Amino acid sequence: MHDAGVDSETAAQRRSRVFWLLIAVAVIVLDQISKYFADSNLDYASPIEILPVLDITLHYNRGAAFSFLSDAGGWQRWFFSVIALAVSAYICVWLMRLQRQQWLLSLALALVLGGAVGNLWDRMYYGHVIDFISVHWGTSYFPTFNIADAGISVGACLLLLDMVLNPEPKKSA
Repeated sequence: MHDAGVDSETAAQRRSRVFWLLIAVAVIVLDQISKYFADSNLDYASPIEILPVLDITLHYNRGAAFSFLSDAGGWQRWFFSVIALAVSAYICVWLMRLQRQQWLLSLALALVLGGAVGNLWDRMYYGHVIDFISVHWGTSYFPTFNIADAGISVGACLLLLDMVLNPEPKKSA
């Protein structure tokens, strides 16, 4: 005979894991829909002002963050794809091992996972990542980014916050 408390906790843990994976899927879907509309409706490198500090501008990034290695000759597409696959697999395993009480860490990982897979899809399907959000102040521009990049960035900030709020207990010698 099974203990009802153990079964309900197992079910709650399973629902929690599915919820966080659905958050990652939501990031991927929002990212891909927004990139489709940007790529289909915008002229390349022709900004449309939304606010004095925000433009929508279509750009293709063949490198990594901030176009790092974008002119490296093509090998970087596969290099960054392998890294994204490995990191995504690691995050999936990590996410599945977390307790449901670790919601901040779970949210952070789900956002990073969704962003990584969203950009991985672009890299594999198009050979580049589609960026379209351009933030600037006067003539100073932040590199153009997308929803996946925002998910990765917010997730990374939440990871840091979780480290501050929930430090690992010190192990005794």
